[in-house]
Amino acid sequence: MTTAKERMLKKIRHALLQKREHPYPAFEETPLFGDEHDPLDVLFAQRLTAVAGKFVYCEDEVAFVEGLLALAEQEKLHRMYVWEPALQQLLDHYGFPFFRTDQDFAQADAGITSCEALIARSGSILVSNGSAAGRRLSIYPHTHVVVARTSQLVMDIKDGLDLMRKRYGTALPSLISLITGPSRTADIEKTLVLGAHGPKEVYVFLLEDRLG
Repeated sequence: MTTAKERMLKKIRHALLQKREHPYPAFEETPLFGDEHDPLDVLFAQRLTAVAGKFVYCEDEVAFVEGLLALAEQEKLHRMYVWEPALQQLLDHYGFPFFRTDQDFAQADAGITSCEALIARSGSILVSNGSAAGRRLSIYPHTHVVVARTSQLVMDIKDGLDLMRKRYGTALPSLISLITGPSRTADIEKTLVLGAHGPKEVYVFLLEDRLG
């Protein structure tokens, strides 16, 4: 009567005797992930919400501003900071109030920024310090609002980096990072805490591109 340990060791010896030089000849060509059948926007929304992020689809700029107003009222966001000229121009056009400098930034309720790309497979937001928002606006306020276009949706990180290479060429920003949901840690007594090292809430407003 053999024990479980003896049976396991027997299998290992047998495997070593049958060892081949290349047991998995097509390993490098094997896809790392399975096929995804959902559209990129649906997949991104699913993966973002799975990591406690919030997704808001907007068919146009009016819907975006309306959604932003509703968010500000719901969460009582009185000090929302916007430093990127393109976003400032968009919000100015619709009369949305915001702070455009870093005066009294310590009291910021929310930071509104753009991004480099949205990574559908992981629900991540690819950001850099290549814009006027820099790094502070996406990590210091308790709420981070990301404004993105459907043309920025890609499947994987490598696709997002390709978008950045097309935009910046060889002069890539010095800081490139991924945001996957709100900041979190479980270092203290193995209890998950959101917002420990950054925003406690992350919202992504996805706007349809109107090209042509």
